[in-house]
Amino acid sequence: MLLVIDVGNTNITIGLYEGKGIKCHFRMTTQLPRTSDEYGIMLTELIEHHGFGVGDVSGVIIASVVPNVMYSLTSSIVKYFNTEPLIVGPGTKTGIRIDTTNPREIGPDRIVDAVAAYEIYGGPILVLDFGTATTYDLVTEEGHFVAGITAPGIRISAKALWEGTAKLPEIEIVKPISILAQDTITSMQAGLMFGQIGQTEYIIRQVKKEAGLKDMKVVATGGLGRIISDETDLIDEYNADLTLEGLRIIYGKNR
Repeated sequence: MLLVIDVGNTNITIGLYEGKGIKCHFRMTTQLPRTSDEYGIMLTELIEHHGFGVGDVSGVIIASVVPNVMYSLTSSIVKYFNTEPLIVGPGTKTGIRIDTTNPREIGPDRIVDAVAAYEIYGGPILVLDFGTATTYDLVTEEGHFVAGITAPGIRISAKALWEGTAKLPEIEIVKPISILAQDTITSMQAGLMFGQIGQTEYIIRQVKKEAGLKDMKVVATGGLGRIISDETDLIDEYNADLTLEGLRIIYGKNR
């Protein structure tokens, strides 16, 4: 079985695959610092909780945007799973070509999402990931990663709102019934959610216009991606497991 690990700024998302089928997935916080033993024990217990064992894992692949966790995490894989993990980075076979000014600047998480979207849906395609940051990445019909847009994620925007003001409270991030808010909490929710929907639709339209790709497919992933995708007809697909699927695909290309 293949263990795939996506280390994000907020959460570490883990999936366990048998062939092309995902058997289970779970999350832990991207907490600093943790020792290799803490990672190893947590991963072992989570896998066993879902009815599998360490001995079932024959391969591991990791994509990370948090360098400081990598030493302990990779050490835990070697120690507890007796295997050397494949780390997505320069030199990793992905099946797509990075045609940007500095390809090494493109985060491995974005490359993984792009690989999955292109392999599953084909190109041209715009890949949206609603994570700590909200990213929009364009892959052409030929499989070339040619452009990327980065915006603050919804939670970052919300945190800035209540931490940067004296009287605004911390709120639950949900879409209110109406944009015509009549109290402080609803007004914040309206600004955050309808603002994100508006930003999303504008960026999609502008990418289609400037790239000359009117019929380009748009796929979204990420924690709050479903909420946004449900509110606009400009997003064609929502795939919660897109990043995990990309890791599985990349591992297969590098075996």
